[in-house]
Amino acid sequence: MASRVVMPKLSDTMEEGRILRWLKKEGDTVETGQALAEVETDKATVEMEAYTNGTIRKLISSEGQFVKVGDLIAIIGAPGEDVSGLLPAAGAPALPAETKPAPAAAPKPPQAAAPLPPAGAPAATGRSVKASPLALRMAAEAGLDLASLQGTGPQGRIIKRDIEAALTQAPPAALARPAAPQRARSLALAAARDAGPESQDIELSPVRRTIAKRLVQSKGPVPHFYLTIDVAMDRVWDAYKALRDQKSSISVNDIIVKAAALALRQHPELNASFAGDHVKVFSRVHIGMAVALEDGLITPVLRDADLKPLEEISEEARSLAERARAKKLQPNEYTGATFSISNLGMMGIEEFSAIINPPEAAILAVGAVRQVPVVVDGALAVGWRMKATLSVDHRVADGAAGARFLQTLRKFLEHPLLMA
Repeated sequence: MASRVVMPKLSDTMEEGRILRWLKKEGDTVETGQALAEVETDKATVEMEAYTNGTIRKLISSEGQFVKVGDLIAIIGAPGEDVSGLLPAAGAPALPAETKPAPAAAPKPPQAAAPLPPAGAPAATGRSVKASPLALRMAAEAGLDLASLQGTGPQGRIIKRDIEAALTQAPPAALARPAAPQRARSLALAAARDAGPESQDIELSPVRRTIAKRLVQSKGPVPHFYLTIDVAMDRVWDAYKALRDQKSSISVNDIIVKAAALALRQHPELNASFAGDHVKVFSRVHIGMAVALEDGLITPVLRDADLKPLEEISEEARSLAERARAKKLQPNEYTGATFSISNLGMMGIEEFSAIINPPEAAILAVGAVRQVPVVVDGALAVGWRMKATLSVDHRVADGAAGARFLQTLRKFLEHPLLMA
């Protein structure tokens, strides 16, 4: 006698699951205890087992689909048995010819940018190289040969974690390649981005759906968490003094903006916003720069800050701030930021936590650059230090993602030549 297979409750808090992969197909024989499918719950990815013997007569749910606990997902019966009476009233839809690819067990939001071609295309290897847009971009920036990597994504696709693993084995080639003219590189990157989509909607995983639902109840409407680092600013301060001696208008804040923009390029999961049932990851880095007014606060936007040289960032930031204080900004000049920076260091504030500016996913609060006693190689010395606190929307990213961003930010600020 045919039996219904429903989505089981695989964790104490599970309300729905996503079928990542069917391990059996229609017509296959199964026995009690055999794995039927891989299911992603709000806590883990587990194998769902069959609770009866028979033949799979119908697969109701397709791969990648979210299914509520208790809903019908398959029917098991005898070969040739009529199972129409167990189907939903409107009839079970047949699985599409091409089902939606299931994400990896620990999904990471891809960047929505148009993929950049790798620097130096790999020679033919006899196999087709499959890679996500974010993996293509990361490989291009690091000078990696995708043909030499083995993908761990669906169907052997190369994804972000494969690039990260490769970069831990050897220093990125991008750091060693000869420097090209800054403006030429910026124009090339801008042209490539203009050809791609402005953003990409990414379906929430069960884990992210649960976080979004639960954390908003503890601190709403945006559940914040905060991470603080202490950055050695000695090299940035030396560079700032040298630029000031040359009558340059570049400020420490301009350097921080550039460093944050470049860090967001490497960590696009924070260049994003929460949009109900999905996370929107932006392909372009637009930095909102908090400017204090007499009667409040406004955030003019430095668009494509990761592509602009420091001189251009400095000129544009100064112009935007002046027009903001004069209340002469156009709407397009204070809307559309994907990440914000609030700097109260010039007011003597050493450390603070900023409130996220919705719909952005994060904001960086920058304190004063100050001289403090530090220990260098076991000896007491005087150094320049700065505290920076990152506020993150917990519905979009977790602590580890924020920590990785701050590590990259610190790398750029403590070694500013890497930003060239």
